Amino acid sequence: MKVINNKKLFIIVFLMFILSSPILAQTSAGGGDDLGSIIKIMVAVTAFLVAIIMWLVLVYSEKGDDAEVSGFKKFMQVINQRPPIEEEQNLLLDHDFDGIKELNNKIPPWFMAIFYGSIIWAVIYMVDFHVIGSGNVQEDEYAEEVRVAAMEREILNKSGSLINEDNVTVLDDAAALANGKDIFVKNCAACHGMNGEGLVGPNFTDNYWIHGNKINDLFRTIKYGVPAKGMISWQTQLDPTQIQEVASYILTLKGTNPPNPKAPEGDLFE
Repeated sequence: MKVINNKKLFIIVFLMFILSSPILAQTSAGGGDDLGSIIKIMVAVTAFLVAIIMWLVLVYSEKGDDAEVSGFKKFMQVINQRPPIEEEQNLLLDHDFDGIKELNNKIPPWFMAIFYGSIIWAVIYMVDFHVIGSGNVQEDEYAEEVRVAAMEREILNKSGSLINEDNVTVLDDAAALANGKDIFVKNCAACHGMNGEGLVGPNFTDNYWIHGNKINDLFRTIKYGVPAKGMISWQTQLDPTQIQEVASYILTLKGTNPPNPKAPEGDLFE
């Protein structure tokens, strides 16, 4: 029985060591976050103590000799300070209610440990956040969240993920227009001509437009396509930045007067 119990104790302690070691490792690596380190240590110690208590319950709940059972009872008596049942007469209070009498039991040590521990924790929290710290805990958290959100938005803006038909703008830098031209030659020239003069698709060099002549109109048309006219949606093949680049390049074709232009289509936009 003792061999089995020793094995169980070893297994539980070993598992708790494995589970708590990453927490302690993060604690030691944290450095600057002292309160966070304290919390992690408390969590690790609490988990370890819970494992020990569970082991004791597991061991002494099984059938065993009288020595082990009495040992478990002694352990429970220590953490509860519960007097033996034969001494309860000494704890009876004088008053009673409808024949119900009350025992003057002491508060268990485990409860008092939690109570005093919460007081100590409250003092540590107050000093760290409201005396040593700024005192504006929620304001600091909000400011940090705003800062992180601004960084993420900037990253998304640079990647083009936030560009859509509502906020797209015309690009005029040479590199973006060169990229737009490459995309146009590769994907659009077959229907609109190498110079935008129009073939199956409409002419981009005159003042007539079927779906509008603004950058937002072009972006929307390229993104969703015009299935009724045989133009596919390009949003699965081109990312928002590429659509913006090719739409900006198309706007530069206006008034270029290429040879063999297709007849005007759509409405006149001056």
